Amino acid sequence: MMKKVIFLLICLVMSANVNGQTSFKSIKATIETFFEGFHNQDSVLMKSVLADNVLLQTTGRDSAGKTTFSSMPIQRLMVSITGIPDSVQFQEKLTSWSIQQDRTMANAWVGYEFWYNNVLSHCGINSFQLVNFNGDWKIVYLIDTRGREGCNGIEE
Repeated sequence: MMKKVIFLLICLVMSANVNGQTSFKSIKATIETFFEGFHNQDSVLMKSVLADNVLLQTTGRDSAGKTTFSSMPIQRLMVSITGIPDSVQFQEKLTSWSIQQDRTMANAWVGYEFWYNNVLSHCGINSFQLVNFNGDWKIVYLIDTRGREGCNGIEE
């Protein structure tokens, strides 16, 4: 009897670990899909992983060192990304990942470097809040930091 209980407990722990890994992979895939659309200037692909009424905000420091904070409608982001001319090269390189998840909510803390015409422009953190809507992870909130300080390859 004790062997059966131990075996059952091992199976439960292993299945919980697999489910957690699957969720993390799905969460990461959602964010990667967003950036695939971003880099391809494909607003339809970007919207496919966004919930309705997404909140988009950014914070950083101005030239005087004072904290800045602003909000942007997601539609404005879509228009600005799809409007970038073909002559401009841009890439947001994702450099680190930390994902936390509980039930239908997740947070992904994703480091990045933003490259403009092959020159490192700035770096920071993207903090994504996601909700699982009936099996599909959707981004509901995105806030990022932006700055030049601490970026590898940028000389102050």
